[in-house]
Amino acid sequence: MPLEIVTVPCLKDNYAYIVKGPDGIALIDAPEAKPLIAVFEQRGWAPDVIMLTHHHGDHTEGVAELREKYGCRVMGPAAEKDKLPPLDMALDPGFTGGTEDGLCEVIAVPGHTLGHIAYHYPEAGCIFTGDSLMAFGCGRIFEGTPAMMWESLQTLAALNPQMIVCSGHEYSASNAAFAQTIEPNNPALISRANMITAARAKGQPTAQVPLSLELQTNPFLRAGQPEVKKAIGMEDASDLEVFTEIRARKDKF
Repeated sequence: MPLEIVTVPCLKDNYAYIVKGPDGIALIDAPEAKPLIAVFEQRGWAPDVIMLTHHHGDHTEGVAELREKYGCRVMGPAAEKDKLPPLDMALDPGFTGGTEDGLCEVIAVPGHTLGHIAYHYPEAGCIFTGDSLMAFGCGRIFEGTPAMMWESLQTLAALNPQMIVCSGHEYSASNAAFAQTIEPNNPALISRANMITAARAKGQPTAQVPLSLELQTNPFLRAGQPEVKKAIGMEDASDLEVFTEIRARKDKF
């Protein structure tokens, strides 16, 4: 049974994902309850489990209402259990569960927060990255270090390039504008930026893309590429130094 994935806009620019597969219905992050309940009722579904990527409120504020309404279990990173709503199951990196296309493995992606995790469905070809790897970007480093985030991005970059990356925010347009300040002559980047502009004009989400496209256009993933180092005048710098500089520039963008 292939996964059915429903992207649900929440709050101002968040996304939650409803994942229906052979083992039931999971909700990836719960920014707010109302729009999620509307989708569940429209489809006649109910969540069996809420799977949280990290502790920030814009990913967890809907948990209490959803748990009360549906009686669903809540899972999240064990490293952040003291900052999360009460967990029925605390997850450590390396944990796997589910069957067939519903097989899911937990990957550590610290940087944005120290215990941030991603949910990887290798058989289904998708990964839910929260605020780690994002469309055209990466999360701001609030709790970790640039080295942590760079290592997390390298972990994700090594996955199957056909993997669909589903991230937690609709930041693509602003991220695209920044990316063009780093590689203004990257044809793949220019083409993607134009597609994002057209999609957003129609109200379409743009935070779900193949990893292969991120590898071609995301300046944070490309910090180790010679052309990127040359573009920002850091030809002799390490990959981590270049990533740190790009992240610092985005913080001020």
